[in-house]
Amino acid sequence: MSAVVSQIREPLVRGHKSYHDITEDLVSPTERAPGVGWVIGFIISISLLGFGLFCITWTIWHGIGTWDLNRTVGWGWDITNFVWWIGIGHAGTLISAILLLFRQKWRTGVNRAAEAMTIFAVICAALFPGIHVGRAWVVFYFFPYPNTRGPIWPNFNSPLLWDLFAISTYFTVSLLFWYTGLVPDFATVRDRAKGFRKKIYNFLSFGWVGSAKHWQRWEALSLVLAGIATPLVLSVHTIVSFDFATSVIPGWHTTIFPPYFVAGAIFSGFAMVLTLMLIVRKLLSLEEYITLEHVESMNKVILATGSIVGVAYLTELFVAWYSGYVYEQFAFFNRALGPYWWSYFGMMFCNVLSPQFFWSRKIRRSVAWTFFLSIVINIGMWFERFVIIATTLARDYLPSSWSYYSPTWVEMGIFIGTLGLFFTLFLIFVRVAPVVAIAEVKSILKSSGDQYCGPDAVHHHHDDHGHNHEDHSSEVEEAKTAIEEKVATVVESLEDNLKKLEGIGPKVEAALKTAGVKTFAALAETDTDTLQKILDEGEGNFMGNSPESWPHQAKLASEGKWDELEKLQDELQGGKY
Repeated sequence: MSAVVSQIREPLVRGHKSYHDITEDLVSPTERAPGVGWVIGFIISISLLGFGLFCITWTIWHGIGTWDLNRTVGWGWDITNFVWWIGIGHAGTLISAILLLFRQKWRTGVNRAAEAMTIFAVICAALFPGIHVGRAWVVFYFFPYPNTRGPIWPNFNSPLLWDLFAISTYFTVSLLFWYTGLVPDFATVRDRAKGFRKKIYNFLSFGWVGSAKHWQRWEALSLVLAGIATPLVLSVHTIVSFDFATSVIPGWHTTIFPPYFVAGAIFSGFAMVLTLMLIVRKLLSLEEYITLEHVESMNKVILATGSIVGVAYLTELFVAWYSGYVYEQFAFFNRALGPYWWSYFGMMFCNVLSPQFFWSRKIRRSVAWTFFLSIVINIGMWFERFVIIATTLARDYLPSSWSYYSPTWVEMGIFIGTLGLFFTLFLIFVRVAPVVAIAEVKSILKSSGDQYCGPDAVHHHHDDHGHNHEDHSSEVEEAKTAIEEKVATVVESLEDNLKKLEGIGPKVEAALKTAGVKTFAALAETDTDTLQKILDEGEGNFMGNSPESWPHQAKLASEGKWDELEKLQDELQGGKY
């Protein structure tokens, strides 16, 4: 496979990897025993989750009165955390869908973890509205299904109901997208597994054998899901913003909220992806697959979206001033100089000033700086949601209704519990599935591996001897190519058509003949381990191909026993016994 390779673009796969190396490096974390770091992290996460479940049980048993909500501040940490988690889940769909449609190769190192993060973040977010309704056991009233309880029917004019449909659709499409990408990699793990583990991964891989038809359907499905998911990237947080923008409360009733919320969601989502991937990169030794080029590309997106968020903050202030509406002006005056001033200036520092450090290429490519700033940004985005909700509600039209909101230990415990749930699910995911997409990394190896592009490319030769030497080299190459084509034409008549054997297609045949296995007799004398090594090192993705029956088939073909070969092939499934 040939591809245009830019010599100035940095490689995305380092270490002069072969296809076999990629499989070994990315599958082995799911096969070996978990390390000390993973065990410690899992114990901490499951402990936080347990405390969160206790706080949820406490809330349901005693009621919402265990929170510090009051007649003025009806939304507190619950909706703040709901919007924060939805925002964090936004980057997964952006990376998997939009960057796929734009053919951005750097997505391959981080898309799998980002998609998983999306699903886990949406699960965490969904907890809060379910608890906030007060009577969690009747939360199914949200759903528009035929019932005999009288005039109980969802209010389709309510943005809260729009939330339900948008987020459930978002979750479903994201789950399908994530799992579709996992199917080929589950098949790779299956082919290396034994016993009961092999049966589990066989079920998860849906019988994937890596045939051309399977790959064609897989790629078509990925593009269809990307097309469906792309509008969701823009619509989900737009609809979440309608929870506020469709109200008449000063500080909320503004048309800038939809694009402002979408940019903020991508901003915080990319920051969380970086936080997680830098940890995973270190613990699983994936520095050669999640490179500084990946980190820099993501930091550029953070810089762009952070600047958009900063412009939105300033636009809000300008519109409040320009409107001449005293209540709108007071809402923003109160945010900056009222009792919650600390959260407003924390938001401005974390979301507007801190991303500007990424104008420096040195900081964009610094793992330590990136990790620190990604955490700062997510703290700032939590402050943003808190500022929008708490500061606006705490100062209503009537001064007699003014109050000050601060969370109780129960509210903080539920939020801590969702952090525990998120990291528990992510740590389990790291153990059962390759955290970097094997098939997609292999697909870019020939164009983005460091042996093919960049300063260490072994197939790139610098020439300093002028155009005459270049012209001469070109003529020699053309003559060499012409000779090779003539030789290939002669040799082809001496080769057998290996595609007559079940399980061998054009690409597998090409790989075998490149390795010197050109006839039925030669194939019959080649053992299975050697054939598997040829497939692993060949130029292509042969994860689903099993060569165990090929020598037997080749022996029958070389001896001219075509009837016996046909009978054997009827018993095989994709070339497998």
